[in-house]
Amino acid sequence: MNEKEIQYALSLQFVKGVGNVTAKALITAYGSAIALFENHQKGKIKSSINSAIFNKIFTSEALKKAEMELKKAAARGIECLYFQDTVYPKHLLNCADAPVVLFKDGGSDMNQHQKIISVVGTRNMTAYGRAFCHDLIDSLKEYQPLIVSGFAFGVDICAHNLALKNDVSTLAVLAHGYGTLYPKEHKKYYGDVKKSGGFLSEFVYDEPPYKENFLKRNRIVAGMSQATIVVESAQKGGALVTADLANSYHKDVFAVPGKTTDVYSKGCNALIQQHKAALITSGEDVVQQLGWEKTKNAPTKSIQPQLFVELVGDEQLVYSILEETPLYADEISRKLSIPIYKVSNAIFQLELKGLIQVQPGKLIQRI
Repeated sequence: MNEKEIQYALSLQFVKGVGNVTAKALITAYGSAIALFENHQKGKIKSSINSAIFNKIFTSEALKKAEMELKKAAARGIECLYFQDTVYPKHLLNCADAPVVLFKDGGSDMNQHQKIISVVGTRNMTAYGRAFCHDLIDSLKEYQPLIVSGFAFGVDICAHNLALKNDVSTLAVLAHGYGTLYPKEHKKYYGDVKKSGGFLSEFVYDEPPYKENFLKRNRIVAGMSQATIVVESAQKGGALVTADLANSYHKDVFAVPGKTTDVYSKGCNALIQQHKAALITSGEDVVQQLGWEKTKNAPTKSIQPQLFVELVGDEQLVYSILEETPLYADEISRKLSIPIYKVSNAIFQLELKGLIQVQPGKLIQRI
């Protein structure tokens, strides 16, 4: 795409009162951002265009800022995806408020994937949620979907890591620009995700992770996939917002049921009860609902315990105590005198390494 085209389109984002919907309407009305710019310079306004908005676009400040952002992106190898380009996520084109320009770091053409799903949920993920994510992605890997999530704590990073573990492409949508990374603890995963499906962001390079940006991020997570799966959620949370957005885009929404007494199943149960999501208990439910067919030559290997896996910190202690008999997390915590949150983290890491398995009822055993 012509660099000037993207610069003019991006500059519209820096004009107060011009959002994604208005910017795309202006560009579409004139056929291109370049044509819009040329007609603006000549004062040629179409009758369907609001004159107040038309008169204030393409300020020198906005054009300069757009030019600087494109230079930053080019210098760092970040690709600009314009909504009129063929590489722009095709499912987002049906979302009226989708960004005019997206910034992509790594990965390949997203539109080569015929099957795209978003996996979202609470940051306070439980062993139940981890077990479901493990089974979900293990059963979906032969269909080779693109797994989309938000790179946050909990369900998001679990979905990304399990996708990588199963040789399934995964893409992360960020709530900030590429000049920072949130959360910082996930920096160690950045390289692997970048090589897989890559990263997407609609924010300029130095944009911090403002609170409101996470809601904007969620609409991309919901809009660019065929379906959204809510694994765990409390009665309120970003995952429920993502589910509502997916419904507003007429996308399929699935939710994993749980006990009525479990805090992080209440949101999923409510979605199902209110008919805002279909109930699923396995990956096969997703396959059946979406009518997927297996991808030719897809890997079918299951996660197996790796020989000579390096265990760090509490992982070795937790793994050793499970040698004789399966235990619950609180039993491990009590026997080892380790705080439960550290035990939960060790369990999560051991799951990713294919060394343990969380059974129904949250009983943990070595594989």
